Amino acid sequence: MLPQNPTPQSYGNDPLAVRDTGKYKEEYVQSFVEKWDELIDWKARAESEGDFFIKELKRRGKRKILDVATGTGFHSLRLIEAGFEVVSADGSPEMLTKAFQNGRRRGQILRTIQADWRWLNRDVHGKYDAVICLGNSFTHLFDERDRRKALAEFYAALRHDGILILDQRNYDAILDHGFSTKHTYYYCGENVRAEPEHVDDGLARFRYTFPDGSAFHLNMFPLRQAYMERLLGEVGFQSIHKYGDFQETYRGDDPDFLIFIAEKQYVEKPVSTTTREVPR
Repeated sequence: MLPQNPTPQSYGNDPLAVRDTGKYKEEYVQSFVEKWDELIDWKARAESEGDFFIKELKRRGKRKILDVATGTGFHSLRLIEAGFEVVSADGSPEMLTKAFQNGRRRGQILRTIQADWRWLNRDVHGKYDAVICLGNSFTHLFDERDRRKALAEFYAALRHDGILILDQRNYDAILDHGFSTKHTYYYCGENVRAEPEHVDDGLARFRYTFPDGSAFHLNMFPLRQAYMERLLGEVGFQSIHKYGDFQETYRGDDPDFLIFIAEKQYVEKPVSTTTREVPR
């Protein structure tokens, strides 16, 4: 007999009908959070992604970082250990508790804040060189109004030359060609599976199964690449750089994950000095 989840998730009679931004707080039940690091495998994850984020932040001269999807603290702690100043926010109190415990085990005290992205600046104060939103977290937002509000809050939390780094699954490939994964970069735990049970234009329902037979789900919105790029631009970001599985050059249908680096800094276009002869 498979073990029962001590604190089971609840989606009601029709899990496919649950398409609500606020649901994520209930999805991260304590028993799921306790297994999250087993899903990620910190050592394997660090080896697979290398120092991509550290390099990109340092290359752009960023030091003060706001991690708005801290989860269990993987990226917050890697950045702190690399010399960055980090504030760690998440909407799930269970995740923040686990992140703080992970920090203590590594000799660090995380500065944690529970915050909903849609009202981020109500709870998180100050200006940051960079906001990071990693781990496919932005797809918890089901309503476009919520996505625009969250991005506007990220934008407002940034200094005038700040950047936003956001990642997501390659939903274009999933929607257009079906699901496949190299299981290399993000979910590196052995004998752990993270696969969609259902995908349509408005829902990607993923099932996470563990070696002890326990299983959990997350309902997420499948964001297409072009849509995200357009949305980032409409919110006010001036330039957007896109990477696939930590590579700038890639085939569109290849990567498991996409990374967007959006720059806030406004660069005024030079005024043309070319003169035209006015017809007489």
